[in-house]
Amino acid sequence: MYAIVEVKGKQYKVEKGSKILIDYLGENPAVPEIKALLVKKDDESVSIGAPYVSGVTITAKVVGERKGDKVLVFKYKKRKDYRRLRGHRQKYHRLLIEDIAV
Repeated sequence: MYAIVEVKGKQYKVEKGSKILIDYLGENPAVPEIKALLVKKDDESVSIGAPYVSGVTITAKVVGERKGDKVLVFKYKKRKDYRRLRGHRQKYHRLLIEDIAV
């Protein structure tokens, strides 16, 4: 069984026991509500929401946080001796999908 859910405006394909990276939730993260279920597929049926499927709950917990890959931004102006190199690493939280219940 898998489901396509929406968390903080982004869509993820999840299964029971899978781990996903979502955007950073803040210093003291609470488990985000994952009510927004778009598609649910199990062995015998497929449920497509319009826009969301009702009656399905997804339980998850935050298991850690990490940083993404470094993105380098280089700005320059020709013939003006102006060069700037900036780096950025986005923060993410890792969610463990514990159960998809109907």
